[in-house]
Amino acid sequence: MPDGASGPQLAWAVLDAAKARREAAGRTRRRTGTGTGGGERRLRGYSGPGPDPRDPQPLGAVLNRLVKARGWQQPAAEATVFGAWERVVGPEVAQHSRPVKLENGELTVEARSTAWATQLRLLAGSLLQQIAREVGHNVVRKLHIHGPAAPSWSRGPRRVRGRGPRDTYG
Repeated sequence: MPDGASGPQLAWAVLDAAKARREAAGRTRRRTGTGTGGGERRLRGYSGPGPDPRDPQPLGAVLNRLVKARGWQQPAAEATVFGAWERVVGPEVAQHSRPVKLENGELTVEARSTAWATQLRLLAGSLLQQIAREVGHNVVRKLHIHGPAAPSWSRGPRRVRGRGPRDTYG
């Protein structure tokens, strides 16, 4: 700043000094607009008419990025088998069956009747292909299909020791 400057000359000198400091700082620091954290400066102010990383994002896109970043692709695919069973296997098969558990790539399916269990066992290969097409490969590698669960007479308050219920009508 010049000695003895006053009024407008002093204001211009201060302004020039501030511009010089900003330009010097701008050369050492790079501004990016990715917004990923990691020590980068965040953009401020109006984003303008073009696309900007600060613009609102669809919820599905944000969730997809989160699933990829956390490595949740496999659990999400496994959940799809249960949550969208009708879409995965088709409406007719879904009406007569339901997934029970998925463990180590082996899906247990319970059929509504023993006849449907037999049909599903015959269709197991095509069902595996449909599941792989909808939710991804190697999510389900094997199917265990069984019919409806029969009541168990081995436990309970009405349990009879010995041979159990036999011909009692004769």
